[in-house]
Amino acid sequence: MSTWLLPENIADVLPSEARKIEELRRRLLDRFRSYGYELVMPPMLEYIESLLTSGGSDLNLRIFKLVDQLSGRTLGLRADITPQVSRIDAHLLNRQGVTRLCYAGVVLHTRPRGLHATREQIQIGAEIYGHAGLEADLEIQQLMLDSLHLAGLTKVRLDLAHAGVLAALLELEPVTAARGESLYMALASKDVPRLHELTEHLGQVPRKALRALPSLYGDASVLQIARGRLPNLPVIARALDDLAFLAAQIEDAEVMIDLADLRGYAYHSGVMFSGYVDGVPNAVAHGGRYDDVGQAYGRARPATGFSLDLREVARISPVDARGSAILAPWNHDESLRIAISMLRDAGEVVIQALPGHEHDLDEFAFDRVLIERDGKWTVEPRA
Repeated sequence: MSTWLLPENIADVLPSEARKIEELRRRLLDRFRSYGYELVMPPMLEYIESLLTSGGSDLNLRIFKLVDQLSGRTLGLRADITPQVSRIDAHLLNRQGVTRLCYAGVVLHTRPRGLHATREQIQIGAEIYGHAGLEADLEIQQLMLDSLHLAGLTKVRLDLAHAGVLAALLELEPVTAARGESLYMALASKDVPRLHELTEHLGQVPRKALRALPSLYGDASVLQIARGRLPNLPVIARALDDLAFLAAQIEDAEVMIDLADLRGYAYHSGVMFSGYVDGVPNAVAHGGRYDDVGQAYGRARPATGFSLDLREVARISPVDARGSAILAPWNHDESLRIAISMLRDAGEVVIQALPGHEHDLDEFAFDRVLIERDGKWTVEPRA
C-alpha cells in the first residue's frame, strides 16, 4: 500500500481550504466573544464512560475506542464536544449563575454521515447554561444565525422542532415507549410506511398522533393545525406555545416548523433547531435544549447550544479568505530587514519573493509592494 494514502473519508486540509476554515473560525469565535461566551478546549481523548453520557447507541457507534496503556480502561476519541463542555460546566466550573461557553476542535467519527462526508470534522459551537427560559433558546438561535451570516451564507432557513412532543406521545402507552428508538428513526427519516408498521397495534390516540407528525411541516401556521391533530396534553400544548413564541421572534431568517425533525432526540429535552441554506440539501448547523445531560456529571443544569462543522461551512461559504499582503524583494539590505520587521510587528503580512520564484505567490492577494525610494523603503499600491 502506498504510504501517502489516507483512510477512507479522511483527507488533508490544503492551503486554500485551511485558509478559509481559519478565517471562519476567527470570525465565529470573535462573534461568540461579543456575546460573552468563554472559550474552552476539552481534550481529544477521554474515558469512554464520560463521552457516552448522552447520544444513545448512535453516538456509541460513532466513537473510536482504544485501551489506555496506563490504566487498562477503555478510552474514546470524541465524536461530539457538547458532552465535554457539559462536564466542564457541571464538574469543573461549578458556577451557580448563567455560564456561556464556546469551543472549536476536531471530532472523529467511525462512520461518515454521508457518501462524501468526512469522518474528521472541525466542530465549532456555543452553549449557555443556567437559564431554563426561552430567552436562552432565542439567544443561541440568534447566535447560530449570526454565524451563518458571517460565513457569507444568505437565505438561511431555521427549522424548529420540540423533543417534548414525542416524549409526551411515548408516555401514552408502555408499548409505545418500548419502541421509542425505532419510532424516532422512522420519524427522523420521514419513513411513513415504517411509521405505520410500528404504530399499527397502538391505541387510536397515539397512533393517529404519531402518524400525523411527518405531515406537520410548514410555516408557523402549522402549529395551529398541530393543536387540532395532536392530543390536548399539557406537555404538548406548552411545546407548541414555545415554538410559536420563538418563531415570532426571528426576523433575519425564514422560520419553518418540522415536528418530525428529531435529530439529536436522544439527549435533547426541549426546543430543537436546524439551520439550512439554499442549494444544500442537509442542515449545516444543529442545536437545541439538553437540560438532562449535566446530571450524568452530578449536576443537572438547564442548557441549550448549537454546533456546526467548519469544514462543511467553509466548503459552501463564498467568503474569499485570501489575505491582503505586501510583496517585498529579497536581499541582504539591513534597512529592508528593519522595514519588514516593523510592518510585521504592526500586523501586516509581508512576504519576500525568493530569487527565481517571484511568481509562486498564488495563496495571497498582493495589493501592495515594498520598494526603495530615495534610500527609504516605502509601501505602495501594486500595479
